[in-house]
Amino acid sequence: MATTTIFNDLRLDHLGFYVGDLEAESARLGATLGLAPYAAAGDALSRSVALGVNRIRLVLTQPIAAAHPGAGYLDRHGDGVADVALGVPDAAAAYHEAVRRGARPFAAPAERDGIVTAAIYGFGDVLHTFVQRLAGAGERTLPGFLGDTRQQAGADLGLLEVDHLAVCVPAGELDATVAFYRRVLGFELTFAERIAVGSQAMTTKVVRSHGGEVTFTLIEPDVTRTPGHIDEFLRDHGGAGVQHLALAAADIVAAVEATAARGVEFLTAPDVYYSLLAERVRPVKYRLEDLGRLNILVDEDHDGQLYQIFARSTHPRDTFFFELIERLGARSFGGGNISALYRAVELQRSGRRDARTEAAA
Repeated sequence: MATTTIFNDLRLDHLGFYVGDLEAESARLGATLGLAPYAAAGDALSRSVALGVNRIRLVLTQPIAAAHPGAGYLDRHGDGVADVALGVPDAAAAYHEAVRRGARPFAAPAERDGIVTAAIYGFGDVLHTFVQRLAGAGERTLPGFLGDTRQQAGADLGLLEVDHLAVCVPAGELDATVAFYRRVLGFELTFAERIAVGSQAMTTKVVRSHGGEVTFTLIEPDVTRTPGHIDEFLRDHGGAGVQHLALAAADIVAAVEATAARGVEFLTAPDVYYSLLAERVRPVKYRLEDLGRLNILVDEDHDGQLYQIFARSTHPRDTFFFELIERLGARSFGGGNISALYRAVELQRSGRRDARTEAAA
């Protein structure tokens, strides 16, 4: 396979998580997001369960021996994404070419159960496992896993696929991380923005695979400004990592109602955010009343609109969380919502201060 095209067909195969309690976490994801288990694996070092619905595929692994690499990961970070596995036509060729381009190797190519895998390091200590399924292997089959690898019914709540992963990197590492993905895996830089929110600031750069199937929103804090939530993530997570996972919804209003009914708690937006919304954007698909009732945010760019909402983190370190997003053509990531939310909160605070002043007069 020509090295110039070897990464043209990258796709997101699955996301590997290390978790401290496999039963509790798989049950929670099933109950709240409708992810159904479809395969399992286990040995003397670990136990794993594969969960999914539509094109969303998560593989949860609980280390049960200190010798397993997941044990060290959990000590450093707690539960989280440890492997962004990439589907490729030729895993061995992808591995050797990535290493030739400067990637740090983790596992050489190996075949098991009709699947060839190999792994390199990506950002921080997160891996990229290349996955190649040989003829006859099911599209969800994983090495060493047993079970029904066909699509399980689960609870289809309108969640379709992974839209993007938001990745926080330490200050000074953003440009090098972008350069790594462009040089090693042929990603393209598609979006860059510096966002200032009061005394806080951050820089975001988005890299996307050649075919558009894999997207990372890379975020770096501005350490010359007041520390914010990106600084807190890096501190509490223990370095670079996946801050949140955005799941694409077919109908975000229906998806938020369905997941909220199943126990997902979402962040709320102040009422004044919706009062000011008409100054920025007029929603084209949903009624403003429904968006406000459910705290769904709206943004737009030259290509269209997007609707998004962030779930409250259930992580013990308050780091990793989920986002639901629906795109109507928009290719950006809601940067306008950050500034708009900040402005709305400040106006709301100002109103409370004025009310207190009047009451004291």
